[in-house]
Amino acid sequence: MASNDFTRDEIETGRKLFNVDWQFAAAAATLESLPKMRGVEIAFAGRSNVGKSSLINALTSRKALARTSRTPGRTQELIFFNGGGELTLVDMPGYGYAAAAKSKIAQWTDLIERYLLGRANLLRVYVLIDARHGIKDTDVPTFKVLGSAAVSYQVVLTKTDEVKAADLPKRIAEVEAGMAKYPSAFPTVLATSSETGAGLQDMRSAVARLLAERKG
Repeated sequence: MASNDFTRDEIETGRKLFNVDWQFAAAAATLESLPKMRGVEIAFAGRSNVGKSSLINALTSRKALARTSRTPGRTQELIFFNGGGELTLVDMPGYGYAAAAKSKIAQWTDLIERYLLGRANLLRVYVLIDARHGIKDTDVPTFKVLGSAAVSYQVVLTKTDEVKAADLPKRIAEVEAGMAKYPSAFPTVLATSSETGAGLQDMRSAVARLLAERKG
């Protein structure tokens, strides 16, 4: 079975996992303000304006759970969401470009790195890549930090609705080839669109599989 070929049980478990009353749980701008660890966390990372908040909203079927903005760098804290169960979703500040002072961006970067290094219940980071552009130089430092922190991570392509259907398989293959040099990266890519809903079932199923593998 290929890594992204999910069983009916995984699909149904994934649907139920996200079909709950997700709510804002906490926001942390400093290491000291991080909420206490409970259950497991999955985090969403990526360049500014790549669609992290939109993907979280789409996965949870909540239009305004995570705040979205056309202004890159609007998310300035680690934002935690919980649906009452063991799973917490974490929206991370975007990197690459932000409408903020360099000192503020440096503060976010330090917070993210320390969070990744010290969060024992962080199960996986999903690194979002805009399907229109593929991997950028600004993504590489994040891959290296995740590798140094020994955090499992997987690339998720966003905005696939803005790529011609005939070109998408090639873009997926290009990104998977580019990620092959990073041993901590999961080998397959998830392709999604928050606008059309494409790939959301696979994304939910992937999280369900991840939780099942953790329990053994």
